Amino acid sequence: MGVDYYNILKVNRHATDEDLKKAYKRLAMIWHPDKNPSNKRPEAEAKFKLISEAYDVLSDPQKRQIYDLYGEEALKSGLFPPSSSSSPNQSYASTSASYPRGGGHFYNNNNNNNNNNNNNNNNNNNNNNNNNNNNNNNNNNNHRQQQPNTGSFRFNPRDADDIYEELFGAEANGGGGGGKGNRGFREGYFRNNNGYGSSSSSSNGEMRKAAAVENVLPCSLEELYKGAKKKMRISRNVFDPYGKFRTLEEILTIEIKTGWKRGTKITFPENGNEEPGMIPADIIFVIEEKPHALYKRDGNDLVVNQEITLLEALTGKTLDLITLDGRNLMIPLTDIIKPGAEFVVPNEGMPISKEPGRKGNLRIKLDAKYPSGLTTEQKSELRRVLGSVS
Repeated sequence: MGVDYYNILKVNRHATDEDLKKAYKRLAMIWHPDKNPSNKRPEAEAKFKLISEAYDVLSDPQKRQIYDLYGEEALKSGLFPPSSSSSPNQSYASTSASYPRGGGHFYNNNNNNNNNNNNNNNNNNNNNNNNNNNNNNNNNNNHRQQQPNTGSFRFNPRDADDIYEELFGAEANGGGGGGKGNRGFREGYFRNNNGYGSSSSSSNGEMRKAAAVENVLPCSLEELYKGAKKKMRISRNVFDPYGKFRTLEEILTIEIKTGWKRGTKITFPENGNEEPGMIPADIIFVIEEKPHALYKRDGNDLVVNQEITLLEALTGKTLDLITLDGRNLMIPLTDIIKPGAEFVVPNEGMPISKEPGRKGNLRIKLDAKYPSGLTTEQKSELRRVLGSVS
C-alpha cells in the first residue's frame, strides 16, 4: 500500500486549501528539525520531509487528483492504468486492486455525473438565477471526476524548505507573496547554521533550552558508604508521531557511587517535557543525606558521640560499634579520658569518591558522665585512692 497523505496531515478527504495549510503549519512547528534536540533530529527530519511531501501533493490540484484516483505509487512512478474509451460508463473501481489509493478512495464517473446532471436540471427548473452557480459547480466536479491528463505528467516534488518559507515567510512579511521572493527573509530569520528555521531561536541562532528541573534524592549514609542503585519513576509530556501531546512514564536508574556527598548532582540530559520550539529541559537529581541514628558525616570523616562513666574514663573501656557496612568494630580505650577528648580511628570514615580505596577517619567524641552524688564513705574512699595522685 502507498502512503496515506491525508492521514499524515490528519485531515479528511474533503479538506480545503485552508485546512491543509493549518494542518501543515501545526505539524511543521513540531517536527521542524531545528525545533528538536540533536538526538531526535534524524527522526524529525524524516517526519518533516514526509509532512512537506503530503502538503505538496494535496495542495496541488493535479497531483491530488492523480493521487486520489491511482495512489502514491502510481503518482511517483508515472505508471497509470490504460484509459477505456469503449465503455463511457465504465467505473474506475476496476483499477483499485492494481493501483492502491491514499486510503482506498476513488470516484465513479457514471454515478456522479448522473447525480450532477439531475441536480443541475432540478436547479435550472426551480431557479434560473442559479445557472451560473450550477455551471461553476459542474466545472469543479468535472475537474475531480474526469480522468486526469497523465500523458505529460511527471512527479516533481517541491523542496521542503521552499514550502516552509512560503507558508511561514509570507506571514512574517505581513502577508506578502511567498516563494522565492522571501528567500532573503528566510536567510535572515528562519534559517540558522544547520539550514532549517526556528522562530524560537536565540539572537545568535541557537535554540533555547528549557530551564533544568531539579529533584531532591534522599540517600542514607549506608547507601553513600556502600553504593546503591535507585530507580526513579518520572512522567513527562512528549509528542507522538502525529504531533499530539501524550504522557510518557519512564523509570530512570541512578547509580549511587561510594563516597558521594550532599549536593552531588546526577543529570539526565533533555529528559524533561517536550515543548514546540524548545530543547527539553535536563532532569537533575540532587543528593540529600538522611539523618543517621549513630553517625554524622563531616566531609570524608564520620563522627560518633559516646558517653562513658567516670569510672570508665579513669580505668578504661572497650567500645563496640557497628560500622555502616555492618562490621563490628572493637575500639579499646586504655588511657584516662579527659573531658572533651576525641579518639581517632584512621581509615574508618566515608570512602573518598575521587580516591578509590581510601577513606576518611572515624572520630569518636567522648564525654564522661559524672555521678549525681556520692556518700560520705565513697568520698572518703576516693580521697584515700586519689589523694596521692597529682
